[in-house]
Amino acid sequence: MTRAWWRDLWHSPMTDEYLRADEHALYRLAVLIDMFWLEPTKELAGEIRLQQQAFGLTPLDRRRLEWSIEQVNAAQSRTHARREVQENAEEQQHQDPRELLRQKPKDIDLDSGDIPVVG
Repeated sequence: MTRAWWRDLWHSPMTDEYLRADEHALYRLAVLIDMFWLEPTKELAGEIRLQQQAFGLTPLDRRRLEWSIEQVNAAQSRTHARREVQENAEEQQHQDPRELLRQKPKDIDLDSGDIPVVG
């Protein structure tokens, strides 16, 4: 059951609202949920309910956090754009900077005698 919960959690639209730092608390919540399924107690149920509130895991919690699906969809778009920028930056870091010097600029006529200015 805990694995199904974990899978559902990370496939929900709310995941784009979570930060990497939130993962640690979500791991702790997964442990509580696993403990609950092994030996259910009122104390565990209460702690799980309390921890779930912080992550918008029920409709009431999402409302309290002022999250809506539209906001979540916008967050997904922002996250996707942020990841693309991050991936592009990582790709550029792995490129050999000397490759820029080997490339011939397309809009410069090298036979004209003009010295191109790089700016």
